[in-house]
Amino acid sequence: MLACVNGPGIHLTLAPELRLFAPPSRRADRVPTPTDGASSLGHVVESAGVPLTEVGRLLVDGHEVPVSYVPRAGQSVEVFGVDRPQQIAGAPLRFLLDVHLGTLARRLRLLGVDAAYESEDIGDPALATRSADEQRVLLSRDRGLLRRREIFAGAYVYSDNPDEQLRDVLGRFAPPLSPWTRCTACNGPLREADKESVGDRLERGTHRSYDVFAQCTACDRVYWRGAHHARLERIVTNAVEEFGGVATS
Repeated sequence: MLACVNGPGIHLTLAPELRLFAPPSRRADRVPTPTDGASSLGHVVESAGVPLTEVGRLLVDGHEVPVSYVPRAGQSVEVFGVDRPQQIAGAPLRFLLDVHLGTLARRLRLLGVDAAYESEDIGDPALATRSADEQRVLLSRDRGLLRRREIFAGAYVYSDNPDEQLRDVLGRFAPPLSPWTRCTACNGPLREADKESVGDRLERGTHRSYDVFAQCTACDRVYWRGAHHARLERIVTNAVEEFGGVATS
């Protein structure tokens, strides 16, 4: 908790989309907020409950400042959300998802987006370290995880509905889409495979009924247009129509 040693503190206004992070008493405009004359604006915003991964521009008395700025008593601070599409500098755009976002990870992979996923809970430190080591944007609904300083970059997933989660991530980052090119099980790239090369991995009915196959170059999993293809194709078509890409199948 910041101690208010600098008179009345500052007046903090969060953008509407950021107010869900703050307690109800801090969701209005120009909320009196204590300052200690030494803490950065980034620390003040996090103390209000907002992960810095969700913060875009910061205005103090109408002038843009960095998160390192130390606010003074009486100043008015406006906190905006990230601009969309959000640009991630320093590495190709790719993602890391925590254990609770398995469905989202599979749908991103279905669209050809590089999405690593931990199917077991390896702990926040390990996830943050992997994000940094592999320069992946960490996607999570865990605010505490997103506050870890060592992550390369991060983003809060605002919904618990997989359809809305996918639209949120695609709208926020605008990754290039290349459907049906990535293994939904392990994230490896797919290649075309002929029936003869994968025949020993197929059930008799599948071998008899299908002729077009793909195989993961990493885990050897075999894919074909089975019973679930129509549902998956709807996911792909909807995403491509709204966010761009080529809906090849």
